[in-house]
Order: sequence, then C-alpha cells, then structure tokens
Amino acid sequence: MSGLPIVYHTDYVAPLKPGHRFPMSKYGYLREALIARRLLPEAGGYIAPAPAGFAQIASVHAPDYVDRVFTQSLHPEEVRVLGLPGSAAVARRARLSVAGTTLAARLALEHGVACNAAGGSHHAGPTGGAGYCVFNDVAVAARTLLDEGQVARVLIVDLDVHQGDGTARIFADDSAVYTLSVHGARNYPVRKARSDHDVGLPDGTADAAYLAAVRGALDEALVRHAPDIVFYNAGVDPFEGDRLGRLALTHEGIAARDRLVFARLRARGLPVVGVLGGGYDDDIASLAARHALLFEAAAAGAGM
Repeated sequence: MSGLPIVYHTDYVAPLKPGHRFPMSKYGYLREALIARRLLPEAGGYIAPAPAGFAQIASVHAPDYVDRVFTQSLHPEEVRVLGLPGSAAVARRARLSVAGTTLAARLALEHGVACNAAGGSHHAGPTGGAGYCVFNDVAVAARTLLDEGQVARVLIVDLDVHQGDGTARIFADDSAVYTLSVHGARNYPVRKARSDHDVGLPDGTADAAYLAAVRGALDEALVRHAPDIVFYNAGVDPFEGDRLGRLALTHEGIAARDRLVFARLRARGLPVVGVLGGGYDDDIASLAARHALLFEAAAAGAGM
C-alpha cells in the first residue's frame, strides 16, 4: 500500500448516452487499475470530497454560467460547446472534481504529494465551459489557496496534448500564477490563448523530442517563477494511439514524462498536486493503465 493520498469519488462517473465520445467510464477503470497496482486497497482507501459550492466555483467563472450549470439551465449553444449534457449528474460530477482537486491541493501542502483521480478540466474559462470541461478545477483550487493565504505563488504545469486555454485566460492578468502548457500545436483549440509559457509541438513528436521539450520548459518555469505549490495536469493524450492526440509518445514515454516532472519538482521540495487530464481510447482498460502511471510516479515522489 502506498502512502500517496488519493482523492476519488464514485460519482466521478456520470451517465452519458451510449456511444458518447467522452470516455466517462475510465474513472471507474482507473480505480481498478490502482487497486491492481496496490496504490489503493480493494475497499476504500481513498479520500472522497463533498461537492464544491457556488461561491468557490464563481471565484474563477462567471456567476451566471455557474448558476446555469447548478440549475440545469444551460443554453443549447453552451451544451454544444461543452460536449456534455447539462444534466444534474454532470453538474454534480463537475462540482466533485473541483472539490477533489482542492482537497488534493490541501493534502499536497501537508504531505508533499497528492492526486485527484479526476480533474484537469483546463478548457473551462472565465465565461464558461468547453471541450468536455464544465468547471476548471485546477483554477478554482489555485484561486482558493491564494485567497486563503495558504500560498502566494502557484505554478500550473499542463502536459495534456491540448492547450490549457481556459486556465491561461483565467490567470492572464494574475502574476501570482504561472501557466505552462506543452501541447500539440495543431490540435484543439483552434484559437489558442496565451499562457505564460507555451510550447506547441508538431504532429508526430515522439518520446525523445517531447521529453526534451518538457524538461526545458519546466526548468525555465522554475527559474522564472518560484512557486509554493505546483499543479500537474498529466493528460495521457500525447500517447501515440490516442484518438484525439496526434503526437507519438509510447507508454514508456508517458511514464518517463511523469517521473521527470515529479523528480524535478520534488527535488526542490515543492508540493505537487496531480490531476488526470485527457485521454481518449476505445480500450478503456488500456487507457486507465496509462492514467495509472501518474499515480505510480506520484507515489515514488511522495517518498522523496
């Protein structure tokens, strides 16, 4: 059994129509993968959040948008851009994910490392959601810690294959938060935001070039910004077989990336919060196995 604090809730899985493109079942499969790797026991072992409240979420999102999510009254265009139904179950899942990342951040401050077995909804911006992202859990958690005075400076390391455009827009004028995004240059979103540091990679980028880019960008971010906590979006959609990815990382490359991030950050004594990010595959068990790599690297980092 690992000493890694893991935040999870059974309602991270919300019902969707058969054939929906978002692999909602991966969260349940991930729990099974973590049990198989002895990172969780068969019964319990995780820390379950309560849903985040209106005021906390509205600290980074337009209150009228938050209200429409809470009351299941999203406009048809908002539902289309979001790509998820405006149901009560999806709203609850989004609120739990926000609370889960906030809880993981508090645990990371206490224990050095913690992970939320969801989160990374980085396309949700100041005015609303997009791209399967209802609320920006990392942005809300960062804003919460800053407002409480728990931290003064935050680094967000986003290695999902899609740019963290919502996060960049939320913190565009906030010098306390440094946003780093390493992503596919030609992938979604078509209109990129401006992070503090963006690295757009060409289609087909493979392990060696990708790892070099991440290493250089992370080292530069740590020189430019001395954070009190780091949020790490460990999306596995840079994987070569990901149906939305367009990059060419192997399973071993994803594992090496996660080990690199935790080794670099933990060597500096920085608390690290891991969140799941994206990953798209019809083979959900294989997808869950790739997401489990984050937790393996985090468990190793927890011992540093």
